[in-house]
Amino acid sequence: MRVSRPISSLRYPATCRSCRARFSTHADAPPTSPAPANPSARWLSETKRRVEKCIAVGIDGRQTKRAGDVLKALDEEWRELVAGREGFLTDSTRAGFLRRRVVWGEMDSMGHVNNVIYNRWAESARVEWVTNYAMHHDPENGKRWSELMSSRSDGLILRSIRTDYKFPMTWPDHISVFHKLKELPRESDSNFELDVIILSELHRRPAARCEEDIVVYDYRAGKKRSIMPFMMNQFENTWKAQEETRQRVEKRIVELEETVRELENETWERADSAEDVGAGSAKG
Repeated sequence: MRVSRPISSLRYPATCRSCRARFSTHADAPPTSPAPANPSARWLSETKRRVEKCIAVGIDGRQTKRAGDVLKALDEEWRELVAGREGFLTDSTRAGFLRRRVVWGEMDSMGHVNNVIYNRWAESARVEWVTNYAMHHDPENGKRWSELMSSRSDGLILRSIRTDYKFPMTWPDHISVFHKLKELPRESDSNFELDVIILSELHRRPAARCEEDIVVYDYRAGKKRSIMPFMMNQFENTWKAQEETRQRVEKRIVELEETVRELENETWERADSAEDVGAGSAKG
């Protein structure tokens, strides 16, 4: 099996129609303070362990509250902290799937979710992503958004999908799937690209990432067409929301990192820390 580089470092021609799928096994870098530019996929669990280590050493009442606030944020805001920092919009009016159950039949004879299933999840979640525009963000053009999922007039066609598998998911689990615009398209463009993140709710980290190239197609004329104005209006709003979310979550992560570093400095990194690493074994 060929090891791939991280998804952000690879680009493929938009005309490629094949599905490229493989496992990524690049090493995770430890988090730093403030928020790391390229965070570990396990940043959430690593940060939790750092706080728990401070608690184990011994903390006072004021420190207990700060530690509790961090742990609460990691538990309640984890989807935003993992996906929102990349610009994915994770609220229920934007999500493709939110806590969708992984069923036993989606696994194969190898004992993990079949590779094809991830693409099915991404495509099904994209339909919900479009439907969300019709229902929540642009109901005035709801019918036109809904018709994009049919072949009656103007529609959307998946030209290519690329999938990077991060770890093999198994049953039981749940998934949340989010889409975002890779870049803001132009009105003259006949296609747009989407990034997809598939989160394991059990492990609270990405199980897979996809890149989708979507073509706007006029079924009546039998050819591609440019992105329609009502779509561009919403794409511009979405792009703005993505950037605002990314900046807000990055700021939030910096705040959490600073709090954790303060706790570490006040507890096990103190010169007179109650945790005397290695001393216990030396005293024998």
